[in-house]
Amino acid sequence: MIQIAPQMRILVAVQPIDFRKGIDGIAQLCRAGLMVNPFSGAMFVFLNRGRTALRILVYDGQGFWLCHKRMSTGKFKWWPTGDGAATSMQAHELQVLICGGDPSATRAAPSWRRLEEAE
Repeated sequence: MIQIAPQMRILVAVQPIDFRKGIDGIAQLCRAGLMVNPFSGAMFVFLNRGRTALRILVYDGQGFWLCHKRMSTGKFKWWPTGDGAATSMQAHELQVLICGGDPSATRAAPSWRRLEEAE
């Protein structure tokens, strides 16, 4: 079982991909399309063209995990947009996205903030 930890680097591909690709094909997309080494330990999230399923690729130090979630009804309504090939996401936002929600509507404390000095 993989755990989505707050300190993980999570990259979400903006454009949908062909889900006929397996681990090797998606790892190549990470290298060529996202310009990130798939062995880096980052979590890579992809959407299919029909917006009904997503895949997560992550390397855990021993091998690759390829997780697949298909919605039983409906589609993923929210997906990031932008000029780049990928965008980063926080762990709590990915958990909302996996459940089919809108991560941009989540309200959470910032992951890091400067502490005020005590007097």
